[in-house]
Amino acid sequence: VVCRDGCIKAVGQADVIRNQFSGATFERIIDCSGKCVLPGLVDAHTHPVWAGDRVHEFAMKLAGASYMEIHQAGGGIHFTVEHTRKATEEELFNTFKDRLERMRRAGSTLVECKSGYGLNLETELKMLRVIERAKQSMDIGISSTYCGAHSVPKGKTAAEATDDIINNHLPKLKELKLSGEIHVNNIDVFCEKGVFDLESTRRILQAGKEIGLQINFHGDELHPMKSAELGAELGAQAISHLEEVSDEGITAMARAKCAAVLLPTTAYMLRLKQPQARKMLEEGVIVALGSDFNPNAYCFSMPMVMHLACVNMKMSMNEALAAATINAAYALGKSDTHGSIETGKQGDLVIINSSRWEHLIYQFGGHEALIDYVIVKGKVVYQNERCGTM
Repeated sequence: VVCRDGCIKAVGQADVIRNQFSGATFERIIDCSGKCVLPGLVDAHTHPVWAGDRVHEFAMKLAGASYMEIHQAGGGIHFTVEHTRKATEEELFNTFKDRLERMRRAGSTLVECKSGYGLNLETELKMLRVIERAKQSMDIGISSTYCGAHSVPKGKTAAEATDDIINNHLPKLKELKLSGEIHVNNIDVFCEKGVFDLESTRRILQAGKEIGLQINFHGDELHPMKSAELGAELGAQAISHLEEVSDEGITAMARAKCAAVLLPTTAYMLRLKQPQARKMLEEGVIVALGSDFNPNAYCFSMPMVMHLACVNMKMSMNEALAAATINAAYALGKSDTHGSIETGKQGDLVIINSSRWEHLIYQFGGHEALIDYVIVKGKVVYQNERCGTM
């Protein structure tokens, strides 16, 4: 039972609920006989605001070019930055809205959304305004992330970019937050060899933390950088990627209750070593999942991400579901309100047309026929047109 305020009022056996609410009237009753009701899925890592896709680079990757080779040839992030800078706010909003709708149809009810294809203050703010606009106008949960340190802008050194972010970008974000124009939740840095080193990363994350942002950053993806150790030390809420994390980093994250946001799509598409999900789980790390939706990993579907996590990272289906719901909500600092079906939590639900929930993972790419309803705050935001006919 979900109340008008969008929160779950009661969960339990059907006959108990019927007795408890025998005198109540409901705006809508959904018959879920023979179906499964799951918590809305949480996508803990996406880059969904950009212009200029990189479909041409996919062929380069297939021919053997590495991520950094494409990056150094003027492709990768810099290609998208150039197109995103030229795009109007309206153009960016329209494509972003379509992408969010596709994520929602695949069962995502809370999505982390990053900036990071601006690399200058003007474009980063343009992206954050687009995210803010979607927060206010769309029926989907959004956790917004400032990711101005996604790459070193052309013509600048990493040290100069770091100073610009600390001295110009973050004070402006603080000002806009105080005026109520933009509400950013997290700060992100791409801590990587040839991008932002450990010391630059530390300075930016610390400065972000000082203006009230949660630390949630890219680390240990292509090279071992000791990002996990740094995140644990700084009290990071989450670190993403971690393909090259050290054993000491895993131990530190477990101790610090810092979530690991694993991105099986990225390792799959870039043919990287898979993150050590099993070792992390055995050591007690809170493992979450994200789609890493971006021009380099074009995937909207958390059910497909869960499937890849099970097959390629050797997670069980139960572990993958937890990682895409309650643990992903934890990675965004929202596990008290999202990520599970409990009284008092937000009524975000996915109803699938199967008597076994595992079909959502088992049917690789099959979510379009499986998902009957997606519900956000008790409101049906997607209903499959074939609902009830299958």
